[in-house]
Amino acid sequence: MVHKKQKDKGLPDQFLGFLLRVLRGFKRNQGLLLSGAVAYYTLLSIVPLSILALVVLSHFIGAERLFHTLSTYLEMVIPGYAATLTEQVRVFLEHRRVIGLIGFLVMLFFSSIAFTVLENAFSVIFYHRVRIKRRHFLISAIIPYVYILLLGLGIVLVSFIAGAIETLESRQLMVFGWSLQLQGTTGAALYMLGIIGEVLMLTSIYLVMPMVKVTFSHALLGGITATVLWEITRRVLVWYYSVLSMVNLIYGSFATAVVALFSIEAVALILLFGAQVIAELEHPSGKTSGGMPSDFKT
Repeated sequence: MVHKKQKDKGLPDQFLGFLLRVLRGFKRNQGLLLSGAVAYYTLLSIVPLSILALVVLSHFIGAERLFHTLSTYLEMVIPGYAATLTEQVRVFLEHRRVIGLIGFLVMLFFSSIAFTVLENAFSVIFYHRVRIKRRHFLISAIIPYVYILLLGLGIVLVSFIAGAIETLESRQLMVFGWSLQLQGTTGAALYMLGIIGEVLMLTSIYLVMPMVKVTFSHALLGGITATVLWEITRRVLVWYYSVLSMVNLIYGSFATAVVALFSIEAVALILLFGAQVIAELEHPSGKTSGGMPSDFKT
């Protein structure tokens, strides 16, 4: 009985010790600096990525449905200012015929650069195992475009599901003699699909982006945790921007860019902190290293 009480008492101490190791490792790896770099390049990538996705997908799905889906999911990343970015994408699409081949290649490059920077950031977080196993540069070059393709397929799937739900909204379902109304379910369905897609995307990032093997259970745990943390953070940001923020007064016309950068950095910070947690869990010795090896490269 005494031994069991001592063991139970030691669990909080073990958790606090693990959390302190994670925080020390995150600070040593310059997590804030890395999240700023990821946020900056993601901000450069998000508009051309949205444009490319809509240009390609508009051949298969109605433009308005695509804009509605895009606006819903941008709102999950940049709360309060997604409509402005969506309108910018809409204006660009109206003049898409003047892009040309060079413009298309430039947008394709900027669409993928955020994934490349994220991979380099992960190599810093997992530096204690990067020197053991390096990834071929061709694989690193292909990964961003695979993610772009998967994002496009995800938008197609969500758009078709949303269309099917909108069709059912005008009908009544009879279940065991009860009449069910489906009006207003499209928004809820898009949100739930977004949450599921967010968990799957973050889990895949934790599995694929590190240059080392990460177990699926740790990646899934990281994906769920990061999703929950971001949903909490997103609601705090929405409340702050609507009640307390003076960003429009201070930054004026730059407010949208500042808010977008700040919101994306919050996402990057949560994502990299989750990677640091996984790195500690995956560490063979269970202890952090004293510093980066001299032969470390990103």
